[in-house]
Amino acid sequence: MMYYEIGSTSHELSKEDLKKGLFAAFDQLKEINKVLAIPPDYTRLPSRSGDLTELTWQYYGDKLTDVLPALGTHSPMTPGQISHMFGSLPASLIREHDWRNDVVTVGTVPGEFVREVSEGAVDFPWPAQVNKLLIEGKFDLILSIGQVVPHEVVGMANYNKNIFVGTGGSEGINKSHFIGAAYGMERMMGHADTPVRKVFNYASEHFTNDLPIVYVQTVVGLDKTDGKIKCRGLFIGDDFEVFDKAAKLSLDVNFEMLDRPLKKVVVWLDPTEFKSTWLGNKSVYRTRMAIDDGGELIVLAPALKEFGEDKEIDRLIRKYGYFGTPATLKATAENEELQNNLGAAAHLIHGSSEGRFSITYCPGKKPGNLTQQEIESVGFIYGDFDEMMNKYQVEKLKDGFNILPDGEEIFYISNPAIGLWAYKERFKY
Repeated sequence: MMYYEIGSTSHELSKEDLKKGLFAAFDQLKEINKVLAIPPDYTRLPSRSGDLTELTWQYYGDKLTDVLPALGTHSPMTPGQISHMFGSLPASLIREHDWRNDVVTVGTVPGEFVREVSEGAVDFPWPAQVNKLLIEGKFDLILSIGQVVPHEVVGMANYNKNIFVGTGGSEGINKSHFIGAAYGMERMMGHADTPVRKVFNYASEHFTNDLPIVYVQTVVGLDKTDGKIKCRGLFIGDDFEVFDKAAKLSLDVNFEMLDRPLKKVVVWLDPTEFKSTWLGNKSVYRTRMAIDDGGELIVLAPALKEFGEDKEIDRLIRKYGYFGTPATLKATAENEELQNNLGAAAHLIHGSSEGRFSITYCPGKKPGNLTQQEIESVGFIYGDFDEMMNKYQVEKLKDGFNILPDGEEIFYISNPAIGLWAYKERFKY
């Protein structure tokens, strides 16, 4: 059922608005003595999930016994990130998710079902895995907090993805990513009903239905009039309706349909959020349906220091590179280490333009950042950061189309994580 909903493309929800909605939902829940909150990690900083987690603690106090950031395969949060994102929330409540060791398998989605929903792209069974804390903690309330936004693996992020990927295990994460890659990322992005989502929904209905999960979903987008990120919606409920309503608003807020393909796209990766291509390749995923054949993507990445946030995934990216679907599928068929890390294989597919447009990465020049040799070794073009920053002065650019002093037209994106861009002839309805 829905406990609370508010939102439109014109809403601008303050922290006080979020508090009002969250507390109104909590007031409807009875006999709550032990609470687990599952917010996203720092890579989803604009989601307002930090505020909502802090507000949950203000409401429940000592009844909120555990906060488990949905790391998935991401790096654990640092003390500075925890305090920045969660404010006054006691850091002692934070639990670190270990996607390789801290999980239990609660059930298996049959291979026949996976084959049916993926239209034959894959036919393996899918293990529904979650952090063991969800099962062993004996909670009266599990809050899954996060932002609904277009996503490359599942179509639209959040809802039960926060559970099965954010707190999931190695096999479940790897296989879910590969289902999406094999089916086709461009067939899924911006869609709420996708093969991967159907697999997650099957798992929710059959294996975690007895867990007291309530979803707290935000919709956040960029306001082009002032360049600020604003919260446009808050939806709280315990079933698919909460996701469905948030996803519909997200398409209006986060999705930009273009009348013509883009020749040159320049993307800025905020140094506080993007330190790896594992995350930074959102600049590739979210623009690939907008960029013209023979077009150019330039990624300004001042803090880029690694490919994968996980050491093993980083090693695999360095070894196999972003060389397109045929090369990745061949390497996967021939190498057991990729077969055992299908999420990495899927990422290699996602991060390639399949030769359709060029991808130039421009890492900053601080010690420890990726070098020209490293960038070029995985199939990207290297761009000199200082030269590019001099040419594309981001402080003077506005999101969308810009005409530079030399007459060149570019399309600028200040944060690829909160949007999806597509040329109308390329978008798959």
